[in-house]
This record gives sequence, structure tokens and C-alpha cells, in this order.
Amino acid sequence: MPAFRLAEAAALLGVSDDTVRRWVDAGRLPSAPDAAGRAVVDGAALAAFAAARADAPDVGGTSPASARNHLTGLVTRVQRDGVMAQVDLQAGPFRVVALMSREAADELALEPGVLATAVVKATSVVVQLPARSGAGA
Repeated sequence: MPAFRLAEAAALLGVSDDTVRRWVDAGRLPSAPDAAGRAVVDGAALAAFAAARADAPDVGGTSPASARNHLTGLVTRVQRDGVMAQVDLQAGPFRVVALMSREAADELALEPGVLATAVVKATSVVVQLPARSGAGA
């Protein structure tokens, strides 16, 4: 299973290195030393933490920016059946769900805790700005 250094975990969670260190020190995020003695977080534990943290994000509505088409994050769940697989990816505060063949999920060895990038191609993209109070529409 992959393990991530605290700085990598911070980047994936969208917080500072110090915040991750505080979470580790407080016991909120488990870590262990790697072969070199550096603190690392198990990928599956980091994926579970990211998913739990993003259940009710307080993002304050939409912002005046268009999302990028490449969303890097951690696989949080993989459901396989005979032919298809559903893969959930937590990319910062965003949950991305992808449906693919089971063969593709197996070839990519997708499991909770694996770092992956969702590449989105859409023929229709809506860009939204937040509503302004007091502005005439």
C-alpha cells in the first residue's frame, strides 16, 4: 500500500504541512516512520481521512474560477462487479465518481489510498459566478 510523506499528505488535503503535523500529534491522522525514519501516512488511512473531512465541506459557495480538467486526489472506494467498476476519488473538497470496466480498474490496481488523476472531458461546461447581494439581475 502506498504511503505519503507529511508534506505530500498536506498537498493532497489542501492544507499546510504544519496542519498535518498537528493532526498527527493530536492523533487525528495516524502516521508511522518509514524505512528512513521519516513520518509517513498510509494511503488508505489518508484516503479515509480525506473522505471524512470532505463529507460536509464549507466552501462558501462557488468562486469566480473555472475548474481545471485534471483533478488529482486519492482513491477512496472501488466497487467491482462482474464487468464494471465504480471508482470514487477525493480531490481536495471534490468527490469524483468514475465508471469504468473492471478490467481497467484491475489493470490500474485501483484501491483505496492510491494516488490518481481524474481527467474530465465534457462537451458542455457551465461556469458560474456567485450571486451578489444587492446587485440588479
